[in-house]
Amino acid sequence: MAKHADIAKATKSKFGDAVLEVNLDGKFPHVVVEAARIVEVCEFLRDDDALAFDFLSSIAGVDKGNQLEVVYTIHSYLKRHNFGVKARVPRSEPNLPSVTSVWSAADWHERETYDLMGINFEGHSDLRRILLPPDWEGYPLRKDYKYPESYDGITLRRDDENWPDPGDKELYE
Repeated sequence: MAKHADIAKATKSKFGDAVLEVNLDGKFPHVVVEAARIVEVCEFLRDDDALAFDFLSSIAGVDKGNQLEVVYTIHSYLKRHNFGVKARVPRSEPNLPSVTSVWSAADWHERETYDLMGINFEGHSDLRRILLPPDWEGYPLRKDYKYPESYDGITLRRDDENWPDPGDKELYE
């Protein structure tokens, strides 16, 4: 099992300035890498014998204001360690290469991140909405998202008089 510092050191040694940050504090040790190099970094983390990150457990999008961040949580069953990789893209052009060629599990993770955050994963073979209807407008997990009044004739406003009161205990008995 490699220590988090060893994983970060190996990644920094291989990619130099493409590793923008190293954070080993807290509960999510990770590196932040240049978005354009994400596939190359992930291939290294998967293929390096000492690291052997054979499993992508999640991809998540985070709205950081002017930037959107993509967080990859990876695991090695063989070496019994985990680590994080982050890449940032500008909000105005949220494009990032797909890592489906590295881990096939990225397929639906990238689709969900696209659907909810609007991050385009270039090279993804089927990048379309996965949770919301195809004609849904906007990306609900962005901080600037405006919740619609209705969709397809269905009221979505919670202050609607027909909307159930969550404090109504009879409703849940």
